[in-house]
Amino acid sequence: MKSDEPQELDYDQPVAYDAQGNPLYAHPPKQVPQAPQIVHLSRAVDPVQPEISPEAQRRHEESQRTYPHLNLSAGEYVIAAVRRHPIGLIIPLGVGVLLIAIAASILFNYAGFVEVLDIRGDAADVSIVTVPILLFCILIGLGMFVIYYVYVNNKFFLTNESVIQEIQVTLFSRLEQTVSLSNIEDASYTQHGIIQSLFNYGSIRLSTEGDETTYRFTYVANPKMHIATLNNSVEAFKNGRPVDDN
Repeated sequence: MKSDEPQELDYDQPVAYDAQGNPLYAHPPKQVPQAPQIVHLSRAVDPVQPEISPEAQRRHEESQRTYPHLNLSAGEYVIAAVRRHPIGLIIPLGVGVLLIAIAASILFNYAGFVEVLDIRGDAADVSIVTVPILLFCILIGLGMFVIYYVYVNNKFFLTNESVIQEIQVTLFSRLEQTVSLSNIEDASYTQHGIIQSLFNYGSIRLSTEGDETTYRFTYVANPKMHIATLNNSVEAFKNGRPVDDN
């Protein structure tokens, strides 16, 4: 029974005979060594910089003067600077002003309180309560300043290349987030309740491609306009068109 498997060739046995009956042998194919190929790659010493139009350069320099704290790349300029609506300060600052007013009223009318409450002895002396009330007012004032500083220093910038969000967490804690326009998958805004609709403020929400990161910016004045500008900028950037605020 013959095997279907190919037999290994024995180079020591003749494979045929010539006309004179001399054996002919097979020889393995001759391996011709190949010289190694050397590929030379060249790289420019200085990478080619994209061409920046005079208008883009002008706006870049103007943005650097207006917002010196922003780290803008060459040719990058600010299209929109989004700040928080002042309505978010009404309640915390209003409470602070009310507390200071109550404390001041107690201090200036302390003599009347002493008479009505029939307070006698050292407690009737207004100097006893002056220092505590003044310290209380100073603490309330400092708290109001911190709230105001943190609130107004939360900012949101739209440039022709990215979105930059500056987050003032506390008085001495600051965070900056930068998202390229090419990575923004969805941009939307929300307004809840009659107060937000009446005073035209709300929240902006951004989601990025490739992960579940979501960026939010609250108390935005006229969020519908800013989202329209942002979506137009994202679409223009992804399609290779010039990004502008129009």
